[in-house]
Amino acid sequence: MLVMKTRNPALRTPPIGFAHRGASAHAADNTIESFLLAKKLGATGLESDVWVSRDGIAVLDHDGVVRKRLVQRQPIREFDRADLPSHIPSLDEFYAEVGAELPLSLDVCDPKAFAPTVEAAQKAGALENLWICYRDLETLASWREAAGAAKLVHSTKLAAMEGGPERHAATLAELQIDTVNMRNTEWTGGNMAFFHRFGVEAFSWDCQHLRVINEAIQMGADGFFSDHSDRIADALKT
Repeated sequence: MLVMKTRNPALRTPPIGFAHRGASAHAADNTIESFLLAKKLGATGLESDVWVSRDGIAVLDHDGVVRKRLVQRQPIREFDRADLPSHIPSLDEFYAEVGAELPLSLDVCDPKAFAPTVEAAQKAGALENLWICYRDLETLASWREAAGAAKLVHSTKLAAMEGGPERHAATLAELQIDTVNMRNTEWTGGNMAFFHRFGVEAFSWDCQHLRVINEAIQMGADGFFSDHSDRIADALKT
């Protein structure tokens, strides 16, 4: 069993190394090929952005727009699933092609995508391995019951935490929010410890270099996000 040495204890050991938009440093992001490559390179989790099509299907894409006639860009929500470009996978297709064994973190970019996301994960038997991320805390908290076994993640910044990180950690615990996610530059071992004290997991994003990944692990991060799946694998071997 892998035992990782950290300066601060984490709630989850080893942490989850999420491949940001799949192996996006090596392949077109948010594609089935990118997710499969991330698995092959050794990522222990996968990450994407989820939107909803006009006919109510959860789909994975970063910008949420489709380019038409070279210059015109239209939102995904204005297209039925069948009319979207083939490189944009649905969440159903993700589970069918990539599988449900790795943790999956989904950044909900349109709140209307929440229900079809949960439905697709339930159908795949993957709810317990799903982290649902959203920025608005009130909306996120309102999803608690419908999310079932899925984890809820508050994506935020230190400046947005009224009363500071300790007060915010207590609020998240009160609302049964499982995880907080901040950019790596905002984390310290001290503020990470506040969240752990209240049983809230701490995720660190934009961990692109091996040094940054290792620093996150040393601080006690329970998960981290990187475009470089090979560096994720290297960090988790140490």
